[in-house]
Amino acid sequence: MPVGVLRVLALGALLTCGARRVLGGGGPGSNIVLIVTDDQDQNLGGMTPMKKTKSLIGDAGATFVNSFTVTPLCCPSRCSILTGRYPHNHLVRNNSLAGNCSSAAWQSRGESDAFPVFLSKSGYQTFFAGKYLNQYGKKETGGVGHVPPGWDQWHGLVGNSRYYNYTLSRNGVEEKHGDDYADDYLTDLIANRSLQFLDNRSPQRPFFLMLAPPAPHSPWTAAPQYRRRFADVKAPRDGSFDKPAKDKHWLLRQPANPMAKSSLAFLDDAYRKRWQTLLSVDDLVETLVRKLEELKELNNTYVIFTSDNGYHTGQFSLPIDKRQLYEFDIRTPLLVRGPGVKAKVTLKAPVLNIDLAPTILDIAGIKASAANLDGQSFLPLMAPSLRDGSARPFFLVEHTGEGLSSADASCPEMGPGVSQCFPDCVCEDSFNNTYACVRTLDGRDDMQYCEFADSESFVEVYNLSSDPHQLENIVKKVDPAVLQTMNQRLIKLQSCQGVGCRALSS
Repeated sequence: MPVGVLRVLALGALLTCGARRVLGGGGPGSNIVLIVTDDQDQNLGGMTPMKKTKSLIGDAGATFVNSFTVTPLCCPSRCSILTGRYPHNHLVRNNSLAGNCSSAAWQSRGESDAFPVFLSKSGYQTFFAGKYLNQYGKKETGGVGHVPPGWDQWHGLVGNSRYYNYTLSRNGVEEKHGDDYADDYLTDLIANRSLQFLDNRSPQRPFFLMLAPPAPHSPWTAAPQYRRRFADVKAPRDGSFDKPAKDKHWLLRQPANPMAKSSLAFLDDAYRKRWQTLLSVDDLVETLVRKLEELKELNNTYVIFTSDNGYHTGQFSLPIDKRQLYEFDIRTPLLVRGPGVKAKVTLKAPVLNIDLAPTILDIAGIKASAANLDGQSFLPLMAPSLRDGSARPFFLVEHTGEGLSSADASCPEMGPGVSQCFPDCVCEDSFNNTYACVRTLDGRDDMQYCEFADSESFVEVYNLSSDPHQLENIVKKVDPAVLQTMNQRLIKLQSCQGVGCRALSS
């Protein structure tokens, strides 16, 4: 166990359990813990180093093998988690302030309707620690004094993921941290403060904890004891790794193929360091579960582990990032344990990050209709009688691209309108990397249809049953009637709200 995790308050008296809620009925009372990592892929080995997490959550409960984000980018994805809404409804489009990340519009329209507000009103004790939104805490967004509604204890990171030398808003007060491992390493600090909260909470009321560690986001700073781990590991070379992006959107066609040796070395180094940072998250999970056991609360607590989006390392010669419509960027890990959830269950039904809010409200006994959610609870899917069932034949994935208004000084030949151009001048995003997709996964069809908002009106279509790595865009081979059906579904999804979105999922 890391040194930082050992620095916790002494264990107080054992606390009594709240009322237990069973799957599909009963009243509120079950405790809830939601752990959200940052940029953790599902398809490319992102869960491989997390043996404790798989054992303590996945093997003790349910593993969802078809879990997706509705947008593969941190800020809008986290807003979807908090509100249970698609980006076109919470209006946070990307990581920029102009894209409404932590903006005044988000604070008035989305933040005030986020699920922690409903939990707090229902008597839950609420705790947050870690990364919130990329622009959070900046002067333009209210500074560290702004504490989102619904949280009793707030330890929000200012800005994007960091492991050392960061600033927290501790219940609205600025708290600066340096580079001492025992005091400052953010993943361990999140673990320690969650344990303090559990020690000091009222045993008469249920609790909700949301823990958002920085891992495995860049700058990929591992804890000292893990910096030499995985020395021989390289990013997987199978699937679409370093494959030419034939018949894809122009942004996928611009990287050199095959990749430069410097890009390969860069992405392999990033892949190893990402795994190293996840070992501290694995420790966090173990520490938390053991604490719940000590407090006699584990059997009355739902523990949910997931990430905000996926990640790629070399797919289609894109070195590192997310923001793309492909499986490696939109699939996320999702593990759940809790009252009534059978152990070692694998669920194939597709679930989305917009389903987390209604599921959490369902556990708390709060009607989702009160929050006007686009998602739907997946709590019933974990009941044995409904296992592997799916009420969602298709869903929406959307992204609004970001670009620089002038040329990147390190990559002037690409001109303005692009961003994330590293290493070796490979650009990962652009203004016209703006798309919306219908992803169909209904037990019969496994397809994806995407339209770009650009001058080409570019369209990509994939049959993942025969082409799981999305190597061939089959838009010119598909029956026009199928394309028309997909287009009509997309139009409806892009304008749906609340119950209308849920109706399209049935």
